[in-house]
Amino acid sequence: MTDNDAAGVTAARLAMLLTAFRPGDDALGVSELARRTGVPKSSVHRLTGHLAAQGLLERDGGAVRLGLKLFEIGQLATRQRGLVDAARPYLADLREATRNTVHLAVLEGTEVVYLDIVRGPDAPRLPSRIGGRFPAHATAVGKAILAFSPEEALERVIGAGLPRIGPRTITAPGLLRRALMKVRTDGLAYEREESGTGVICVAGPVLDARGQAQAAISISGWSNRVHAERVAPAVKTTALTLSRALS
Repeated sequence: MTDNDAAGVTAARLAMLLTAFRPGDDALGVSELARRTGVPKSSVHRLTGHLAAQGLLERDGGAVRLGLKLFEIGQLATRQRGLVDAARPYLADLREATRNTVHLAVLEGTEVVYLDIVRGPDAPRLPSRIGGRFPAHATAVGKAILAFSPEEALERVIGAGLPRIGPRTITAPGLLRRALMKVRTDGLAYEREESGTGVICVAGPVLDARGQAQAAISISGWSNRVHAERVAPAVKTTALTLSRALS
């Protein structure tokens, strides 16, 4: 194995260890990290020592937890931070106008990442969280972004497979393509129980000066509480206004 190959393996293992932590996790021991990552215990012990020395992990007895430096690094992601700061007043206004939960998301690979969530006062608690990910094909924000993205972004999603997430997830490439054509025509994407039972969502793309999606905003809630056709104009107006402000 060359030095470059060895460095690549080490970098991959470090990334696996850091991403092995899940929502709700506190400290994890070497055995649990080895189980989740498939990395040998001896390597986990050595690598977590290096990460702790750099402040990326913190020791808690014989276990480790994510370190504060990771949060600091996250705050340096200027593109996303700038987008969140610019979008927040618009998200707040949309939340106040509809009293539903509002999301801001971007596409990363085949998944959407939620950059900001403004919970509605009358809305139920949904499983989405800031920094959380979800398959793009099963969300309204994902479809809103894919409809206004280069073809290769859609091909990447289709190539990875379209697993069923909710009772009405689109799992056929042809159906997804037709759905995205309608999104391009309407400027809005809908999700009805595609991400989970009883969940409904309406999303609009946030476009750059070239007309390509750089993000999407949405309103989400339970299908027996959110009337998609009523909130859709507010979502579309907010997405267009934010698009102009960013451009």
